[in-house]
Amino acid sequence: MFTMPVIDMTGTGKRIADLRQNAGLSVKDLQDIFGFATPNAIYKWQHGTAMPTLDNLVILAAVFGVAIDNIIVTDVNVNVQISA
Repeated sequence: MFTMPVIDMTGTGKRIADLRQNAGLSVKDLQDIFGFATPNAIYKWQHGTAMPTLDNLVILAAVFGVAIDNIIVTDVNVNVQISA
């Protein structure tokens, strides 16, 4: 058994929502920045039901003026069994 960090999707979604609000951006603003036809992906990120792709995380980090590590929330207390 190893203790490895895992992504907390709900925490990450809340962080994205908080960063968006702190930047004074609406969901529509992010939709326009990404060129999405609908805001569904952004709502999924904020609710923790989906994660942005790596390239979208890079864009979010640039838009919010933070490092990717400041967007992703991890839980380091999860035991993972790795088998071959």
